[in-house]
Amino acid sequence: MKIKAVILAGGKGTRLGVLTIKRAKPAVPFGGKYRIIDFALSNCVNSNVFDVMVLTQYRPHSLNDHIGKGRPWDLDRSFTGGVRLLQPYQGSFDTDWYAGTADAVAQNLNFIRQGRPEYVLILSGDHIYEMDYDMLVQYHRDKGADATVCTIRVPLDEASRFGIVDADHDYRVTDFVEKPASPPGNLANMGVYVFDYAVLERVLQEDQYDSASEHDFGKNILPKMVADRMDIYAYPYGGYWIDVGTVDAYWEAHMDLLSSPPSLNLNDRTWVIHTRSEERPPVRIGTDAHIVDSMITDGAVIGAGAVIERSILSPGVFVGPGAVIRESVILNDAYIERDALVERALVDKIAVIGKDARVGAWQDIGDLRITSIGKNARIPPDFTIGPGSVVGSDVEHADFEQYANRTVPADSDVKSGVRR
Repeated sequence: MKIKAVILAGGKGTRLGVLTIKRAKPAVPFGGKYRIIDFALSNCVNSNVFDVMVLTQYRPHSLNDHIGKGRPWDLDRSFTGGVRLLQPYQGSFDTDWYAGTADAVAQNLNFIRQGRPEYVLILSGDHIYEMDYDMLVQYHRDKGADATVCTIRVPLDEASRFGIVDADHDYRVTDFVEKPASPPGNLANMGVYVFDYAVLERVLQEDQYDSASEHDFGKNILPKMVADRMDIYAYPYGGYWIDVGTVDAYWEAHMDLLSSPPSLNLNDRTWVIHTRSEERPPVRIGTDAHIVDSMITDGAVIGAGAVIERSILSPGVFVGPGAVIRESVILNDAYIERDALVERALVDKIAVIGKDARVGAWQDIGDLRITSIGKNARIPPDFTIGPGSVVGSDVEHADFEQYANRTVPADSDVKSGVRR
Protein backbone atom coordinates (compact mmCIF):
# COMPACT_ATOMS: atom_id res chain seq x y z
CA MET A 1 0.00 0.00 0.00
CA LYS A 2 1.74 3.15 -1.25
CA ILE A 3 0.74 6.37 0.50
CA LYS A 4 1.99 9.85 -0.26
CA ALA A 5 1.28 12.76 2.07
CA VAL A 6 0.93 16.33 0.79
CA ILE A 7 1.12 19.00 3.50
CA LEU A 8 -0.30 22.39 2.54
CA ALA A 9 1.95 24.89 4.28
CA GLY A 10 1.72 28.07 2.23
CA GLY A 11 -0.82 30.11 4.15
CA LYS A 12 -0.22 33.69 5.29
CA GLY A 13 -2.21 33.25 8.47
CA THR A 14 -3.10 36.94 8.62
CA ARG A 15 -5.48 36.42 11.57
CA LEU A 16 -2.47 35.51 13.74
CA GLY A 17 -1.37 39.12 13.49
CA VAL A 18 2.24 39.87 14.43
CA LEU A 19 3.13 36.17 14.67
CA THR A 20 2.90 35.80 10.88
CA ILE A 21 4.36 39.12 9.75
CA LYS A 22 7.70 37.45 9.09
CA ARG A 23 6.83 33.75 8.82
CA ALA A 24 4.23 31.39 7.37
CA LYS A 25 1.60 30.11 9.79
CA PRO A 26 2.92 26.51 9.84
CA ALA A 27 6.33 27.90 10.92
CA VAL A 28 4.93 29.72 13.97
CA PRO A 29 6.46 28.37 17.22
CA PHE A 30 4.15 26.34 19.42
CA GLY A 31 4.26 24.65 22.79
CA GLY A 32 7.67 25.92 23.84
CA LYS A 33 9.99 23.95 21.55
CA TYR A 34 7.88 23.05 18.50
CA ARG A 35 6.57 24.64 15.31
CA ILE A 36 2.96 24.14 14.23
CA ILE A 37 3.95 22.00 11.21
CA ASP A 38 5.71 19.51 13.52
CA PHE A 39 2.34 17.93 14.33
CA ALA A 40 1.48 17.01 10.73
CA LEU A 41 5.04 15.82 10.05
CA SER A 42 5.14 13.74 13.24
CA ASN A 43 1.72 12.25 12.55
CA CYS A 44 3.08 11.08 9.19
CA VAL A 45 6.16 9.30 10.52
CA ASN A 46 4.30 7.91 13.54
CA SER A 47 1.80 6.45 11.03
CA ASN A 48 4.61 4.93 8.91
CA VAL A 49 4.07 7.43 6.10
CA PHE A 50 7.57 8.36 4.94
CA ASP A 51 6.85 9.88 1.53
CA VAL A 52 5.95 13.50 2.28
CA MET A 53 5.67 16.66 0.18
CA VAL A 54 5.40 20.09 1.79
CA LEU A 55 3.92 22.81 -0.44
CA THR A 56 5.06 26.25 0.67
CA GLN A 57 4.38 29.73 -0.68
CA TYR A 58 4.25 32.68 1.73
CA ARG A 59 7.61 33.55 3.40
CA PRO A 60 8.93 29.96 3.22
CA HIS A 61 12.44 30.66 4.51
CA SER A 62 12.01 29.84 8.21
CA LEU A 63 9.94 26.77 7.27
CA ASN A 64 12.63 25.58 4.86
CA ASP A 65 15.33 26.11 7.49
CA HIS A 66 13.30 24.28 10.12
CA ILE A 67 12.52 21.18 8.04
CA GLY A 68 15.78 21.03 6.10
CA LYS A 69 16.31 17.48 4.86
CA GLY A 70 13.89 16.09 7.44
CA ARG A 71 16.34 14.37 9.77
CA PRO A 72 14.48 15.04 13.07
CA TRP A 73 11.44 13.23 11.61
CA ASP A 74 13.48 10.40 10.04
CA LEU A 75 12.55 11.82 6.64
CA ASP A 76 16.09 12.31 5.29
CA ARG A 77 15.53 9.53 2.78
CA SER A 78 15.76 9.14 -0.99
CA PHE A 79 14.81 5.70 -2.31
CA THR A 80 12.04 5.19 0.26
CA GLY A 81 10.48 8.63 0.01
CA GLY A 82 11.61 11.29 2.44
CA VAL A 83 10.46 14.90 2.54
CA ARG A 84 10.43 17.37 -0.35
CA LEU A 85 9.67 21.08 -0.07
CA LEU A 86 8.15 22.67 -3.15
CA GLN A 87 7.41 26.32 -3.92
CA PRO A 88 5.40 27.75 -6.85
CA TYR A 89 7.49 27.93 -10.00
CA GLN A 90 7.48 29.27 -13.53
CA GLY A 91 7.38 26.40 -16.04
CA SER A 92 6.57 25.78 -19.67
CA PHE A 93 2.92 26.62 -19.10
CA ASP A 94 1.24 29.40 -17.15
CA THR A 95 1.94 28.75 -13.49
CA ASP A 96 1.61 31.26 -10.73
CA TRP A 97 0.97 31.65 -7.02
CA TYR A 98 -1.43 28.97 -5.85
CA ALA A 99 -5.02 30.09 -6.35
CA GLY A 100 -6.35 27.72 -3.69
CA THR A 101 -5.62 24.47 -1.89
CA ALA A 102 -6.69 22.34 -4.85
CA ASP A 103 -4.65 24.44 -7.26
CA ALA A 104 -1.57 23.97 -5.09
CA VAL A 105 -1.93 20.19 -5.37
CA ALA A 106 -2.81 20.32 -9.08
CA GLN A 107 0.32 22.33 -9.91
CA ASN A 108 2.42 19.61 -8.32
CA LEU A 109 0.71 16.50 -9.72
CA ASN A 110 3.82 15.56 -11.68
CA PHE A 111 5.72 15.26 -8.41
CA ILE A 112 2.85 13.56 -6.58
CA ARG A 113 2.50 10.80 -9.16
CA GLN A 114 6.17 9.84 -8.85
CA GLY A 115 6.37 6.46 -7.16
CA ARG A 116 2.80 5.68 -8.29
CA PRO A 117 1.02 6.11 -4.93
CA GLU A 118 -2.29 4.34 -4.46
CA TYR A 119 -3.53 6.88 -1.90
CA VAL A 120 -2.80 10.53 -1.29
CA LEU A 121 -3.20 12.21 2.08
CA ILE A 122 -3.97 15.93 1.84
CA LEU A 123 -3.06 17.61 5.14
CA SER A 124 -3.09 21.11 6.55
CA GLY A 125 0.21 22.25 8.01
CA ASP A 126 -1.36 24.57 10.58
CA HIS A 127 -3.47 22.37 12.87
CA ILE A 128 -2.60 20.95 16.30
CA TYR A 129 -3.68 17.31 16.72
CA GLU A 130 -2.46 13.71 16.82
CA MET A 131 -3.87 11.18 14.35
CA ASP A 132 -2.91 7.72 13.12
CA TYR A 133 -3.15 8.14 9.34
CA ASP A 134 -2.67 4.41 8.84
CA MET A 135 -6.04 3.78 10.52
CA LEU A 136 -7.56 6.56 8.42
CA VAL A 137 -6.37 5.02 5.15
CA GLN A 138 -7.57 1.58 6.27
CA TYR A 139 -11.02 3.08 6.97
CA HIS A 140 -10.95 4.64 3.50
CA ARG A 141 -10.14 1.26 1.93
CA ASP A 142 -12.78 -0.60 3.90
CA LYS A 143 -15.43 1.88 2.77
CA GLY A 144 -14.34 1.63 -0.87
CA ALA A 145 -14.35 5.43 -0.88
CA ASP A 146 -13.24 7.74 -3.65
CA ALA A 147 -12.35 10.27 -0.95
CA THR A 148 -12.58 10.41 2.84
CA VAL A 149 -13.01 13.61 4.87
CA CYS A 150 -11.92 13.72 8.51
CA THR A 151 -14.60 15.32 10.66
CA ILE A 152 -15.02 16.48 14.24
CA ARG A 153 -17.93 17.86 16.26
CA VAL A 154 -17.59 21.57 17.08
CA PRO A 155 -19.81 23.91 19.12
CA LEU A 156 -22.75 24.99 16.97
CA ASP A 157 -22.02 28.67 17.59
CA GLU A 158 -18.57 28.17 16.00
CA ALA A 159 -19.71 25.99 13.10
CA SER A 160 -19.88 28.88 10.61
CA ARG A 161 -16.04 28.99 10.67
CA PHE A 162 -15.83 25.49 9.16
CA GLY A 163 -16.94 23.40 6.25
CA ILE A 164 -20.00 21.50 7.53
CA VAL A 165 -20.63 17.90 6.54
CA ASP A 166 -23.87 15.90 6.62
CA ALA A 167 -23.64 12.11 6.49
CA ASP A 168 -25.99 9.14 6.62
CA HIS A 169 -25.94 6.27 9.15
CA ASP A 170 -22.98 4.66 7.30
CA TYR A 171 -21.02 7.96 7.31
CA ARG A 172 -21.46 8.45 3.60
CA VAL A 173 -21.40 12.20 2.96
CA THR A 174 -24.71 13.51 1.65
CA ASP A 175 -24.00 17.24 1.82
CA PHE A 176 -20.99 19.52 2.14
CA VAL A 177 -21.21 23.30 2.57
CA GLU A 178 -18.23 25.58 3.18
CA LYS A 179 -18.52 28.05 6.10
CA PRO A 180 -22.31 28.51 6.01
CA ALA A 181 -23.79 31.62 7.62
CA SER A 182 -26.49 29.42 9.19
CA PRO A 183 -24.87 26.02 9.77
CA PRO A 184 -27.22 23.04 9.32
CA GLY A 185 -25.15 21.02 11.78
CA ASN A 186 -21.88 20.87 13.69
CA LEU A 187 -19.96 18.04 11.99
CA ALA A 188 -16.94 20.02 10.77
CA ASN A 189 -14.38 19.35 8.08
CA MET A 190 -10.89 19.12 9.63
CA GLY A 191 -9.02 19.77 6.39
CA VAL A 192 -7.57 16.22 6.38
CA TYR A 193 -8.42 14.10 3.32
CA VAL A 194 -7.61 10.77 1.72
CA PHE A 195 -8.03 10.30 -2.04
CA ASP A 196 -7.50 7.40 -4.36
CA TYR A 197 -4.75 8.79 -6.57
CA ALA A 198 -6.65 8.17 -9.83
CA VAL A 199 -9.71 9.96 -8.44
CA LEU A 200 -7.63 12.89 -7.20
CA GLU A 201 -5.98 13.39 -10.58
CA ARG A 202 -9.30 13.29 -12.40
CA VAL A 203 -11.18 15.74 -10.17
CA LEU A 204 -8.27 18.18 -10.10
CA GLN A 205 -7.97 18.19 -13.88
CA GLU A 206 -11.70 18.83 -14.22
CA ASP A 207 -11.48 21.65 -11.68
CA GLN A 208 -8.62 23.34 -13.55
CA TYR A 209 -10.89 23.83 -16.57
CA ASP A 210 -13.72 25.33 -14.48
CA SER A 211 -13.34 29.10 -14.80
CA ALA A 212 -15.91 29.69 -12.05
CA SER A 213 -13.98 27.60 -9.50
CA GLU A 214 -11.80 29.03 -6.73
CA HIS A 215 -9.77 25.81 -6.96
CA ASP A 216 -10.24 24.94 -3.29
CA PHE A 217 -10.97 21.53 -1.78
CA GLY A 218 -13.54 22.79 0.72
CA LYS A 219 -15.26 25.31 -1.54
CA ASN A 220 -15.23 23.44 -4.86
CA ILE A 221 -13.74 19.94 -5.09
CA LEU A 222 -15.61 18.16 -2.31
CA PRO A 223 -19.02 19.85 -2.79
CA LYS A 224 -18.89 18.94 -6.49
CA MET A 225 -17.90 15.33 -5.72
CA VAL A 226 -20.86 15.07 -3.36
CA ALA A 227 -23.18 16.62 -5.96
CA ASP A 228 -21.89 14.10 -8.53
CA ARG A 229 -22.80 11.31 -6.09
CA MET A 230 -19.27 10.02 -5.79
CA ASP A 231 -18.35 7.82 -2.83
CA ILE A 232 -17.30 10.35 -0.21
CA TYR A 233 -17.14 9.20 3.41
CA ALA A 234 -16.72 11.03 6.71
CA TYR A 235 -14.13 9.74 9.16
CA PRO A 236 -15.32 10.60 12.70
CA TYR A 237 -12.40 11.83 14.80
CA GLY A 238 -12.83 12.00 18.55
CA GLY A 239 -9.47 13.31 19.74
CA TYR A 240 -8.11 16.79 20.36
CA TRP A 241 -7.87 19.06 17.31
CA ILE A 242 -7.63 22.82 16.95
CA ASP A 243 -7.03 25.17 14.06
CA VAL A 244 -4.74 27.79 15.60
CA GLY A 245 -5.63 30.31 12.92
CA THR A 246 -6.46 33.22 15.23
CA VAL A 247 -4.69 34.88 18.16
CA ASP A 248 -7.39 33.69 20.56
CA ALA A 249 -7.21 30.08 19.29
CA TYR A 250 -3.40 30.08 19.48
CA TRP A 251 -3.52 31.32 23.08
CA GLU A 252 -6.30 28.88 24.02
CA ALA A 253 -4.37 25.93 22.53
CA HIS A 254 -1.44 26.76 24.79
CA MET A 255 -3.71 27.00 27.83
CA ASP A 256 -5.07 23.55 26.84
CA LEU A 257 -1.53 22.18 27.17
CA LEU A 258 -1.48 23.45 30.75
CA SER A 259 -4.84 21.98 31.79
CA SER A 260 -4.90 19.00 34.14
CA PRO A 261 -4.85 16.53 32.52
CA PRO A 262 -3.64 18.29 29.35
CA SER A 263 -5.92 18.15 26.32
CA LEU A 264 -2.90 17.04 24.28
CA ASN A 265 -0.31 14.92 26.07
CA LEU A 266 3.14 15.86 24.74
CA ASN A 267 4.69 13.37 27.19
CA ASP A 268 3.19 10.36 25.41
CA ARG A 269 6.26 8.33 24.37
CA THR A 270 4.15 6.16 22.06
CA TRP A 271 3.39 9.21 19.88
CA VAL A 272 6.38 11.52 19.95
CA ILE A 273 6.10 14.98 18.37
CA HIS A 274 9.46 15.43 16.69
CA THR A 275 11.11 18.76 16.00
CA ARG A 276 14.45 20.35 15.21
CA SER A 277 15.80 21.21 18.64
CA GLU A 278 18.38 23.84 19.46
CA GLU A 279 21.38 23.16 21.66
CA ARG A 280 20.55 25.09 24.81
CA PRO A 281 21.76 24.81 28.42
CA PRO A 282 19.45 23.59 31.20
CA VAL A 283 16.85 25.91 32.71
CA ARG A 284 18.17 28.10 35.53
CA ILE A 285 15.80 29.17 38.31
CA GLY A 286 16.74 31.84 40.84
CA THR A 287 16.09 32.01 44.58
CA ASP A 288 12.43 32.17 45.66
CA ALA A 289 11.11 32.07 42.09
CA HIS A 290 7.52 30.79 42.01
CA ILE A 291 6.46 28.64 39.04
CA VAL A 292 2.94 27.13 38.81
CA ASP A 293 1.27 25.10 36.03
CA SER A 294 3.79 26.18 33.40
CA MET A 295 6.13 24.79 30.76
CA ILE A 296 9.71 26.11 30.77
CA THR A 297 12.00 25.22 27.86
CA ASP A 298 15.80 24.75 27.69
CA GLY A 299 17.93 27.85 27.99
CA ALA A 300 15.38 29.85 29.98
CA VAL A 301 16.62 31.89 32.94
CA ILE A 302 14.20 32.75 35.75
CA GLY A 303 15.43 35.49 38.07
CA ALA A 304 15.14 35.60 41.84
CA GLY A 305 11.61 36.18 43.09
CA ALA A 306 10.06 35.98 39.62
CA VAL A 307 6.54 34.55 39.31
CA ILE A 308 5.45 32.34 36.38
CA GLU A 309 1.81 31.19 36.43
CA ARG A 310 0.07 29.17 33.69
CA SER A 311 2.52 30.25 31.03
CA ILE A 312 4.81 28.72 28.40
CA LEU A 313 8.37 29.94 28.01
CA SER A 314 10.30 29.01 24.86
CA PRO A 315 14.07 28.44 24.56
CA GLY A 316 16.33 31.21 25.79
CA VAL A 317 13.68 33.36 27.46
CA PHE A 318 15.05 35.61 30.21
CA VAL A 319 12.80 36.64 33.09
CA GLY A 320 14.33 39.27 35.36
CA PRO A 321 14.14 39.35 39.16
CA GLY A 322 10.67 40.13 40.47
CA ALA A 323 9.03 39.95 37.04
CA VAL A 324 5.55 38.37 36.86
CA ILE A 325 4.18 36.39 33.88
CA ARG A 326 0.63 35.05 33.95
CA GLU A 327 -1.30 33.09 31.28
CA SER A 328 1.11 34.13 28.56
CA VAL A 329 3.18 32.59 25.76
CA ILE A 330 6.75 33.90 25.51
CA LEU A 331 8.71 32.92 22.39
CA ASN A 332 12.42 32.33 21.89
CA ASP A 333 14.98 34.67 23.44
CA ALA A 334 12.44 37.25 24.58
CA TYR A 335 13.74 39.38 27.46
CA ILE A 336 11.42 40.30 30.33
CA GLU A 337 13.24 42.81 32.47
CA ARG A 338 13.17 43.26 36.25
CA ASP A 339 9.75 43.81 37.88
CA ALA A 340 7.83 43.78 34.57
CA LEU A 341 4.29 42.38 34.52
CA VAL A 342 3.02 40.35 31.53
CA GLU A 343 -0.55 39.01 31.61
CA ARG A 344 -2.51 37.23 28.88
CA ALA A 345 -0.02 38.15 26.21
CA LEU A 346 1.85 36.65 23.26
CA VAL A 347 5.44 37.91 23.13
CA ASP A 348 7.32 37.05 19.93
CA LYS A 349 11.02 36.24 19.56
CA ILE A 350 13.76 38.57 20.85
CA ALA A 351 11.23 41.15 22.04
CA VAL A 352 12.21 43.14 25.12
CA ILE A 353 9.74 44.14 27.86
CA GLY A 354 11.35 46.98 29.80
CA LYS A 355 11.85 47.28 33.54
CA ASP A 356 8.56 47.91 35.42
CA ALA A 357 6.57 47.78 32.17
CA ARG A 358 2.99 46.43 32.21
CA VAL A 359 1.84 44.38 29.23
CA GLY A 360 -1.75 43.16 28.93
CA ALA A 361 -4.10 42.46 31.80
CA TRP A 362 -6.06 39.60 33.25
CA GLN A 363 -9.76 39.90 32.42
CA ASP A 364 -12.80 37.69 32.78
CA ILE A 365 -12.67 34.89 30.18
CA GLY A 366 -15.82 36.26 28.57
CA ASP A 367 -13.91 39.46 27.82
CA LEU A 368 -10.80 37.77 26.48
CA ARG A 369 -8.38 40.27 24.93
CA ILE A 370 -4.92 38.92 24.22
CA THR A 371 -2.09 41.43 23.89
CA SER A 372 0.44 40.73 21.10
CA ILE A 373 4.05 41.91 21.05
CA GLY A 374 5.84 41.48 17.71
CA LYS A 375 9.26 40.07 16.97
CA ASN A 376 12.16 42.30 18.04
CA ALA A 377 9.82 44.92 19.55
CA ARG A 378 11.15 47.07 22.39
CA ILE A 379 8.71 48.11 25.14
CA PRO A 380 10.13 51.06 27.11
CA PRO A 381 10.62 50.82 30.88
CA ASP A 382 7.67 51.79 33.08
CA PHE A 383 5.25 51.77 30.11
CA THR A 384 1.76 50.24 30.11
CA ILE A 385 0.41 48.33 27.09
CA GLY A 386 -3.36 47.95 27.43
CA PRO A 387 -5.15 44.60 26.93
CA GLY A 388 -5.94 43.64 23.34
CA SER A 389 -3.26 45.92 21.94
CA VAL A 390 -0.94 44.87 19.12
CA VAL A 391 2.67 46.07 19.11
CA GLY A 392 4.21 45.39 15.70
CA SER A 393 7.56 43.85 14.83
CA ASP A 394 10.67 46.03 15.25
CA VAL A 395 8.81 48.74 17.20
CA GLU A 396 11.35 50.87 19.09
CA HIS A 397 11.22 53.29 22.04
CA ALA A 398 10.74 56.26 19.70
CA ASP A 399 7.49 54.76 18.39
CA PHE A 400 5.92 55.23 21.85
CA GLU A 401 6.64 58.95 22.18
CA GLN A 402 3.14 59.79 20.89
CA TYR A 403 1.44 58.19 23.94
CA ALA A 404 0.63 60.34 26.96
CA ASN A 405 1.16 59.18 30.53
CA ARG A 406 3.41 56.36 29.26
CA THR A 407 0.27 54.33 28.46
CA VAL A 408 -0.90 52.64 25.27
CA PRO A 409 -4.72 52.40 25.56
CA ALA A 410 -6.47 49.04 25.29
CA ASP A 411 -6.97 47.62 21.78
CA SER A 412 -4.40 49.97 20.21
CA ASP A 413 -2.15 49.18 17.25
CA VAL A 414 1.46 50.34 17.60
CA LYS A 415 3.50 50.17 14.41
CA SER A 416 7.14 50.77 13.71
CA GLY A 417 8.04 54.13 12.21
CA VAL A 418 11.02 52.52 10.53
CA ARG A 419 10.38 50.81 7.21
CA ARG A 420 12.04 47.38 6.98
